[in-house]
Amino acid sequence: MDRAGPAARTGGLSSCTGGSAPCGLFATGSRPSCRAACPCALDAPSDTGGASAPPADTAFAAIEAAIGAAHGADASGFAWLDRSEDALRWRVALIDSARHSIDLQYYLWHGDDAGKLLIEHVLAAADRGVQVRILIDDLNTLLAASGDVPSGDPLVVLIDVHPRIELRLFNPWRKRTLLGRAREMLSRLRRLNQRMHNKALIVDDQAAILGGRNLGDNYMGLHDAFNFHDLDVIGIGPVARQTRAAFDAYWTSRRAVSVSALKLAAPAADVQALRRQLQRPSPVLCTLRDLPLQARSWTAELQVLASRLRIGAARVVWDPPRDGGIEHRMAGHMYDFVGRAQRELLIVNAYVIPEQRTVDTLATLKARGVDIRLLTNSLASHDVPAVNSHYGPWRKRLREAMNGLHEMRHDAAIQGPVVDTPPRRAGFVGLHSKCMVADRQRVYVGSMNFDPRSAKTNSEMGVLIDSPALAEDLAGLIERDLQPANSWRVEVDAAGRLSWTHDRTTVGRQPARNAWQRVLDLVFRLAPRELY
Repeated sequence: MDRAGPAARTGGLSSCTGGSAPCGLFATGSRPSCRAACPCALDAPSDTGGASAPPADTAFAAIEAAIGAAHGADASGFAWLDRSEDALRWRVALIDSARHSIDLQYYLWHGDDAGKLLIEHVLAAADRGVQVRILIDDLNTLLAASGDVPSGDPLVVLIDVHPRIELRLFNPWRKRTLLGRAREMLSRLRRLNQRMHNKALIVDDQAAILGGRNLGDNYMGLHDAFNFHDLDVIGIGPVARQTRAAFDAYWTSRRAVSVSALKLAAPAADVQALRRQLQRPSPVLCTLRDLPLQARSWTAELQVLASRLRIGAARVVWDPPRDGGIEHRMAGHMYDFVGRAQRELLIVNAYVIPEQRTVDTLATLKARGVDIRLLTNSLASHDVPAVNSHYGPWRKRLREAMNGLHEMRHDAAIQGPVVDTPPRRAGFVGLHSKCMVADRQRVYVGSMNFDPRSAKTNSEMGVLIDSPALAEDLAGLIERDLQPANSWRVEVDAAGRLSWTHDRTTVGRQPARNAWQRVLDLVFRLAPRELY
């Protein structure tokens, strides 16, 4: 789930990535194997923050050089990461391919199988000399993770002791126990309620992954209860330096506190035990054919990627940290993107709690002849029923302000080929994507939900790309998801009654997986919408 904030369900997880110490605990060497264990429409590009030119000897240098020679110095190459397995695989590929630097900025990094795989590959990169910076929101660092990977402060210490990894926690808890955090929440609610919701991976200042995914099993198709349908974009070129500039703004902000400043403690024996646990491959990881436990060369895959990149001009946008807080700009960027649509606007957003301005903007576009379609979660596919509780009263107005309103099916046909990573088969599917395509020309993908928390409380980021080919690709993905095998079509009849239709049936009551969801939907209507 992705509802950043103390009022949200936090199920599971925490900060992670591995580290190493000069004592030999993190020395390079073999790791246990499974066998052993079993341009015109965009404003000027964002300020790059004075970033220097990337090194010339990276795994991505030739790709960027070819793009620049053919399309100009401001062009980048992009490809969508639609399948959950591909999202995890390409993160591993970029980390394994790093030669100089890795920057990771995430709201959540679960200590589960997907988290463990990424930890091991980051450790391997640091062991071979790559400088790693990790910035994680500190909301959930205490909670126990699923699987056999430990989480919490001992793991944070494990990461931070590596001589080539620096870990900072955004808006950290000063009190590290559960009781201490409860007291701190009461005394510092306003500060602690504001979370860093950004999501980015940057490698060698030349390759980046941006989008909606956090790092964990639910986001990579490996959970057995439910998995998210999500979307990222991989970019090679100047877009990586723009993303690095956004990272640097947070890295140097007052809210980003180094682990050493927090004076966290963990006995040396505990650190060694954690390292051994992290090195143990789980049965789930051993079943993944295309996701190696050990670092390897990805040269062949990068050559294939280069041949299918879509070229475009990008602008990375974010809410900049200011004076110990956040300057909220992302809502303005979203309204600007939407308002420029001339013919068609396709929107996918997992968490929608609109305001009247939203409805008025869409209605104006529709009156102008713009074909507008929106896909969001149904109650059945939702992991945060409170959002549905406050979205529900807006359904009729939203439907009337656009040409098509669709809600994700929890049993969507794309679960097998797109959402779940074989051999996993989850109980249901939930939507987590946040993307838009306008006029088959411009696209947006990022972390921002269409709700009060994203607009006014948390920090968010994303990327705007002008690329007809990339836009056509995204439109195809969205139209697939709008098919009745994957989503419900919401309609309003002349009497104002709502109905939900898919390829097999029509119902007059919002779809739910069970009665308990309907109870929660009613209960959370009593809570203030601003919490979500």
